[in-house]
Amino acid sequence: MTESPRRSGEYPEPEQQPSFVPRQRAGDGAGSEAPPYGAAYPPPPAYAPPVAAPRRARRPVALLTAVAIVAAAIGGGTAALAERLAGPDPVTGGNGVSGTTVSQSSKGTVAGVAQAVSPSIVEISATSASGASTGSGVIITADGEIITNNHVVSGASSVKVELSSGRTYTADVVGTDPDKDLALIELRGASGLKAATLGDSDDVEVGDEVVAIGSPEGLTGTVTSGIVSALDRDVTVSKDGNPGQEQQGQQEQQGRSGGQWPFEFGGQQFNGDTGSSKTTYKAIQTDASLNPGNSGGALINMDGEIIGINSAMYAPSGASGSASGSVGLGFAIPVGTVKADLDGLRAGGDS
Repeated sequence: MTESPRRSGEYPEPEQQPSFVPRQRAGDGAGSEAPPYGAAYPPPPAYAPPVAAPRRARRPVALLTAVAIVAAAIGGGTAALAERLAGPDPVTGGNGVSGTTVSQSSKGTVAGVAQAVSPSIVEISATSASGASTGSGVIITADGEIITNNHVVSGASSVKVELSSGRTYTADVVGTDPDKDLALIELRGASGLKAATLGDSDDVEVGDEVVAIGSPEGLTGTVTSGIVSALDRDVTVSKDGNPGQEQQGQQEQQGRSGGQWPFEFGGQQFNGDTGSSKTTYKAIQTDASLNPGNSGGALINMDGEIIGINSAMYAPSGASGSASGSVGLGFAIPVGTVKADLDGLRAGGDS
C-alpha cells in the first residue's frame, strides 16, 4: 500500500510542531483560530452547563412530598374510621348524671366498660315472709334511684343495698311493674352517686359485643362478656313474687345464696313453675354468662351504655342456686322499655 502524498503545510514535521498555545477568546486582541493538528485540546470550561443530574436530585423531593400527602390522607381516613367506630356520645337517663362513659383509650374493651360502669351496679338483698332473695340493680340518679327486676323485691319487707365500694344503704320500694318485671327502689340518704348512662336499645344489633355486671351467687361486681344472640325474644315470667321467693327461701334454708327465677319460652317452662299469673315481654338474648343473682343487673354495650336489665337465664339442670349454671342463654329487658316505664314507676307503678 502506498501512502497518500502529504500536501504542503498540512502536517508540520515533528521537529517543527509548535508548543501548545491556549486558544484565546474572541475580543482579547489575539487570533481565534484553532491550534494546528497535533496541538493539545483546550481545557474544559470553568463550569459545565446544567445537565440532567440536578433534575434527578429534585425527583426524590417531589416523591417525598407526594408520599407525605398520601400519608396525610390515609391518616385522616383512619381518624374518621376510628371516630365512626367509637360512635356518638352516650345518652344519659332521666335525672341521671353521665358517669359511665368509657374513656377514649379504653373504648371497646371489656376492662374499660367494667371500670366505667361497675360503680353504678349494686347488690340487692330483699327479705320477705317467704325468705330472702339476692339480686342486682342499676343506679340511674346521683341521689340513689335504682332500677331492678320486680321479682327481686316483690313482697319484700326489707331491702338492703350494697354499693361497689362496700357501703350499704337501706332502700325503699318506690314502684313496681309486674307486667314488665321492673321495679324502682331508692336509697335513704344517698347523694353524689355515679349514675349509669342509659343507651338506646333500638340501636342494638345481633352480634354486638356486650358486658354483663351483677352479683351472681352473692359475688358482688362480677363481670362477664359475650354478644347479643337474638332480639325480640318473647319471655314469660310470673307476675307474682311467690314462686321465685318460695324457691329462694328453700335455697337459703339449704345454705345457698340467691335464686333462679322461673320463666317460659317457646311454650316450655324453665327453672321451675311460673305460676298462674304471668306476663310476657320482648327480651334481648345474650350468651354473656348470667347466673342466679344477676337479675336486675346491667347488660352494657362497649361504649359503657346500659342497653338492658338482665332478668332470666336458662339453668340446664332445671335446678337453681349452686346446682345451676350458665349455658349462654340469658335474657335482658331492653332499656327502651325501662325508659318508657320510668315515670310510671316513680309514680308508684302497680305496687
